[in-house]
Amino acid sequence: MLNEVTRNTFRFLTLLLIQVLIIKNIELGRFINPFIYVLFIILLPFETSRLLLLVLAFLMGLSVDMFYDTLGMHASASVFMAFCRPRVFKFFSPREGYTVGAQPTIHSMGATWFISCSLLLIFIHHLTLFYMEVFRFSEFFSTFFRVIMSTLFTLGLCLLSQYLVNGKPGRG
Repeated sequence: MLNEVTRNTFRFLTLLLIQVLIIKNIELGRFINPFIYVLFIILLPFETSRLLLLVLAFLMGLSVDMFYDTLGMHASASVFMAFCRPRVFKFFSPREGYTVGAQPTIHSMGATWFISCSLLLIFIHHLTLFYMEVFRFSEFFSTFFRVIMSTLFTLGLCLLSQYLVNGKPGRG
């Protein structure tokens, strides 16, 4: 239990620092805005209670908001993503269900499962964040293109980090 708390605390701080110190300062154009911090929400254990999941997502989003000066937009997008996470995981669950102690990582669940779940969750986060930021229909298609491009780039960063940290994936 203590090992899991330590691992997730380290992951929280590491992803937050990567987001605000490195990714925030890289200019990738108007349509690509990656947010690697969402990986923290995706990688929380399956057994995480819904309340704790929402609280941790709020804290991560609020921490990013402090550095991006976005007044709660990351917090609300992160909370909405965390709210949808159990439903997404249930939709993509194996027929026999998740084994006790399994982690939502590419190594534990396989590449196909991880890509499917992460793609949908990142898309939900980015859709919420970018449309809340624009908050008008006049830029609907350009914002949607930004959502797609940023989702794909963020997914690529998440996959890269999974391969760097965990090595070759298990099944999938």
